[in-house]
Amino acid sequence: MRAVDTNVVVRFLTGDDAAQFKHARRVMEGGAVFIPKTVLLETEWVLRRAYSIAPEQILDALESLARATEVVIEDEAAIEQALQWYRGGMDLADALHIASRGVATQFLTFDRRLTSAARRAGIKGVTQPG
Repeated sequence: MRAVDTNVVVRFLTGDDAAQFKHARRVMEGGAVFIPKTVLLETEWVLRRAYSIAPEQILDALESLARATEVVIEDEAAIEQALQWYRGGMDLADALHIASRGVATQFLTFDRRLTSAARRAGIKGVTQPG
């Protein structure tokens, strides 16, 4: 199994460079591929910031990628949960942080925007320290 970097995923999803897209497509469709959750997180950031792609389109692309038969996603359950919260309007990085908290019952942050978003999403245990 091969693992891929963000640039391979971005080339595959955007096709913005014909030569690199050809190689990226061959990799992504040519057998089992492992995608670390940090690569998915960075991919969302690149698509949003560098390509100005709308969150709904990014979400569709990431979900499609995660459903691909030959793709193995690190911590798939956390990614699925984070994408669900992202669909609800939460920042993907924040959603992934919370979804990856494992056995921790609390997630402490000084970020009031995050605590509000978590409350709106019905996520328990996201609070400010103190």
